[in-house]
Amino acid sequence: MKKITLTLALLYSLISLAQHILPEKERALVIDEILEERFDVLLPTLMDAAAIDMWIVMSREYNEDPVIKTMLPATWLNARRRTILLFYRNKAKNTIEKLAIARYDVGKSIVSAWDKKKQPDQWKRLIELIQERNPNKIGLNFSKDHNIADGLDKTDYDEFMSYLPKKMHSKVSSAEQLAVRWIETRTPREMIIYNQLVDITHDIIAEAFSEKVITPGVTTTTEVEWWMRQKVTDLGLETWFHPTVDVQRSSEKLVAHLYSFSGRPDGLTIVPGDLLHCDFGITYLRLNTDCQELAYVLKPEERTAPKFLVKGLMEGNKVQDFLTKNMIEGKTGNEILAKALKEAKADGLKPSIYTHPLGTYGHSAGTTIGMWDSQDGVMKDDGENYPLNKNTVYAIELNTTITIPEWNRDIRIMLEEAGFYGENGFRYVNWRQTELLLIPRVKNYQGN
Repeated sequence: MKKITLTLALLYSLISLAQHILPEKERALVIDEILEERFDVLLPTLMDAAAIDMWIVMSREYNEDPVIKTMLPATWLNARRRTILLFYRNKAKNTIEKLAIARYDVGKSIVSAWDKKKQPDQWKRLIELIQERNPNKIGLNFSKDHNIADGLDKTDYDEFMSYLPKKMHSKVSSAEQLAVRWIETRTPREMIIYNQLVDITHDIIAEAFSEKVITPGVTTTTEVEWWMRQKVTDLGLETWFHPTVDVQRSSEKLVAHLYSFSGRPDGLTIVPGDLLHCDFGITYLRLNTDCQELAYVLKPEERTAPKFLVKGLMEGNKVQDFLTKNMIEGKTGNEILAKALKEAKADGLKPSIYTHPLGTYGHSAGTTIGMWDSQDGVMKDDGENYPLNKNTVYAIELNTTITIPEWNRDIRIMLEEAGFYGENGFRYVNWRQTELLLIPRVKNYQGN
């Protein structure tokens, strides 16, 4: 009990201490305690909901199933040899067994159930455990629609089915719904961490988009990208994708490269009058952020951003509102997308919505609400057949196109913020951008 209380204190300290990054040993403590809670409290509920009483997750070293990577203790950076995990849920007795068909325990939560001296064959030992429990439904990680739930490789599947008695083959089923729910569902303790994680992300962006990093007329977009990357490394964290920084300005037309990694120009020198946009995300304590924010580079005579850009950000916020108010439990991503787009367009906006699940992975499993090149809906995928569930996190990613007569062109207001859907509906994990960042920050000096 003292250990858990200590960890809670550490978690709450994450919020109160700006950019307080835990050392590795304390990170491991937090990760393992949260994992233990997920196994003991969350997993039984998810297995009952999926009507799967036995879930078998298996991988070989360096070829890990995306699900098994989220189940390994903090000191395991990879699976070892062939790692086979068996979870058996006895709903009548309200118990859950967590077994490893391995020669050693997998952390503190999953105990070894294989003595190689008694049974030299790992597969035969797995079958013995299955037969002893005689489950109604055996879930394996194969899936057509959910890539993260499709981690079982063909070799292991073939081996398993060759050992499993034929009379039990009919019990084997895809565990995709269980796997997705495991990946997408956040616990209260994880959400404590998430608040601080997004706050760190916002702080790094704010510093990157400031005179501390950017000297107009000198600094390039590529230099800012690498500054952000190095900042994350210096903090002892990681990025799950390379940061990007884009420029929109009066002398350039809106082009497709704003959506494209390959077509986006590198090394543009940032100058006064530019509207800057970044796409940036970090990884910490097995969670990820994904954030896009905007900054304006003041001209020497300016103290505030132009009114048309301020209005543009407000229109981007309106699109966010149309999306998030339509995020309702049980609705599929395509249903949410269609209604949000319809309402935003009726309000005179020109929206594009491409919101994705966020959490254990940056592009995670769960309800997909559009893609930038699929505004009519995502067919045969998460957006079509998978509904919105509670206790899930999303990258609220979207844009609206606005016309700027002063620039004689259209631009996109591109935004992305972490949002949480829980018992009380939707909220942003750590607020959202409602004002443009200014470069340089305005000082209270008086002119002549």
